[in-house]
Amino acid sequence: MTVAFSMVQAEHTSGHTLMQQPSLALDIANEETVSGVEEQTDGARVGVLLPVPMLGVLDYAVPDHLHMQLTEGAVVEVPLAGRMAVGVVWREGGESLGSLPYYKLKPINRVIDLPVIREDLRRFIDWVSAYTMSSPGPVLRMALSASSALRAVPQRRHYQITAKPQEGVRLTPARKAVLAVLADGKPRVSSEVAGLAGVSEGVVRGLEKAGLLEGLDISVDLPYAQPELARSGPDLSDEQEQAAKSIAAKVWQGGFAPFLLDGITGSGKTEVYFEGLVEALKAPGSQVLVLVPEIALTSQWLERFEARFGVAPVVWHSEVGQAERRRAWRAVADGSARVVVGARSALFLPFQTLSFVVVDEEHDPSFKQEDGVLYHARDMAIVRAKLAACPIVLASATPSLETLVNADEGRYEKLVLRERHGNAVLPAMKAIDMRHEPPEAGTWLSPILVREIETTIAAGEQAMLFLNRRGYAPLTLCRTCGFRIECPSCSAWLVEHRFRRELQCHHCGYVEPIPTSCPECKNEDTLVACGPGVERLFEEVNNRFPAARTSVMTSDTMMSPSATAHMVQQIASGHLDIVIGTQIVTKGYHFPNLTLVGVVDADLGLRGGDLRAGERTYQQLVQVSGRAGRAEKPGRVFLQSYEPEHPVVHALLSGDGDTFMAAEKAARQRHHMPPFGRLVALILSGPEMSDVLDTGRMLANKAPVEHGVDVVGPAPAPMARVRGHHRFRMLVHTRKDIRVQPLIRAWLSRVRPKKGVRVKVDIDPYSFM
Repeated sequence: MTVAFSMVQAEHTSGHTLMQQPSLALDIANEETVSGVEEQTDGARVGVLLPVPMLGVLDYAVPDHLHMQLTEGAVVEVPLAGRMAVGVVWREGGESLGSLPYYKLKPINRVIDLPVIREDLRRFIDWVSAYTMSSPGPVLRMALSASSALRAVPQRRHYQITAKPQEGVRLTPARKAVLAVLADGKPRVSSEVAGLAGVSEGVVRGLEKAGLLEGLDISVDLPYAQPELARSGPDLSDEQEQAAKSIAAKVWQGGFAPFLLDGITGSGKTEVYFEGLVEALKAPGSQVLVLVPEIALTSQWLERFEARFGVAPVVWHSEVGQAERRRAWRAVADGSARVVVGARSALFLPFQTLSFVVVDEEHDPSFKQEDGVLYHARDMAIVRAKLAACPIVLASATPSLETLVNADEGRYEKLVLRERHGNAVLPAMKAIDMRHEPPEAGTWLSPILVREIETTIAAGEQAMLFLNRRGYAPLTLCRTCGFRIECPSCSAWLVEHRFRRELQCHHCGYVEPIPTSCPECKNEDTLVACGPGVERLFEEVNNRFPAARTSVMTSDTMMSPSATAHMVQQIASGHLDIVIGTQIVTKGYHFPNLTLVGVVDADLGLRGGDLRAGERTYQQLVQVSGRAGRAEKPGRVFLQSYEPEHPVVHALLSGDGDTFMAAEKAARQRHHMPPFGRLVALILSGPEMSDVLDTGRMLANKAPVEHGVDVVGPAPAPMARVRGHHRFRMLVHTRKDIRVQPLIRAWLSRVRPKKGVRVKVDIDPYSFM
């Protein structure tokens, strides 16, 4: 996507999902009028946006006692279809429901004691809604995602010595012990005081009754510690210093300024953008947002931040518990959270003064949200920074083609780092032609790679094996009848997970035990695992190197941020000899003693017709290769490939990524593919295949016919059935200068989907499954 900077406000849509459903708006319109409002013929009204699909902004009456409290952006509680709901005042006045008379409007119930949602975030929500063709309610829901933050913060009773203690109170040894604990003036809860003093909590409460202690009700949400800006960072190289000064100068100047920080793996990109962060935080009340693709995988980033600034940043991701989400959300809203590091949803936090944004590993495909509101966090971060009028840095060792084109065309300022930090150098890379160096039957590691692992372990160094395939084997079939075990709800094979002794669907989560006999022919001991996964590779490595300390690092084994942090610490401290992992290991980790990387199947990502298959495979293999030789010891990378002459493999071996990306750019430009054209996907799904197909045919019959617009489909999706729903896809390909949202909106308005059929619109699709 090439983000347009005109920021023209596109019109709202009724939503990106079309299906037969009752209208909540009708329920609201048919409710009885609230007593006390029906006598008035006119009065103040405001438009309130609720985090509810398909509604848009609704008008509410403003009671007299709330006139002075209401302003645009205020968080309010309002009646909605027989219940109370939380929304945001989107505009003052207006006629959201047409000519609905004032006396029929429901009154706002109360204003919630929270900072207002600032204009830049409200404009951002409108922009995302219009661009993605989502109704604004679900976008607002992402901004109000911490439901506990919308309620009063719980308080706990603390105790301190009263300023004017009562005289004549008998002091027992237990009471003296309590007073000694509280003599430092720090308020404490009764359980803490009792524990430190070695007494019961009753003694603490007794001292309060006696007038020697006073109770204070203090919020359970403690304020976040503030970064220490005076702490100095590491010495920067000349090219790092130059890049850091460029970023810091724009931060000091203020205003929107996008940067591409293009630095090879290990070049110290983090330390460079930290300098921009320092400059931003010098302004009182300013706030910084750092987006990362996999928040659970950033333990080393958090440690580096804390070492530099003396405190941990505020962390925001889906694994954060409700209490901490409440604390973080409120601290962001009141401006006391100075630095937030988070996953893509952190874009929608209610910053008071957003002054600097970083998107680390901007190329990572996980920045694209594939459910709910379909958006790309990298692209939306550009819009967020534009609306907040602040600089933004997109950092990557392998920038996406979209970002490179924006830099080449002068939209972004490009900063280049081509040296590894310190004495480290890029690893030597070699391809293993599996056609001439095949592994032994039933194994997956070539003799060359086996010897390299032996040499590495003997030298007291570490090896990493990369295979982007979870589980033990991707397919289980019967040798007798050929039956393949599939998911009952999806058109996908069940993946064997031998560690857990089960078969699992990676699309819907269905799980069943590994059967002892074929479900089709009932013969026993005829089921065989086909193809390798990381668990099967672990089995082979254990057989070959029984004395080596080996572990598997995948999303199946790293179930929480703490588990990931523990695994990273184990590798960094040298407690493991061999690490086997999926794409989870390609992130920006620094393992000083890791000198060998073996890519078990370098061709895996190149199969299929994905538009970005070559680019994505190149990025992934560069990233995993970058884990080797990041300190004083040189690194080696071996790529097992059945097609070593492929342009991706050639680019990796030659180190000439620029030529490869230039070829990708030329191919996309020749066929008017993104970023030189526009794509929009329509995903049709429903329980009845005939209804889904009929809806697709109706859409095809009503498809727009104009120059520069091509419509393909409907065709069965590669994943033709998911969770029991049949899926078809249509693809719209247009010239770059065509505004696709009005085109798609007008098209969909001409077709009424069959009952139960859902039509989902994906602007700028990344997945074609």
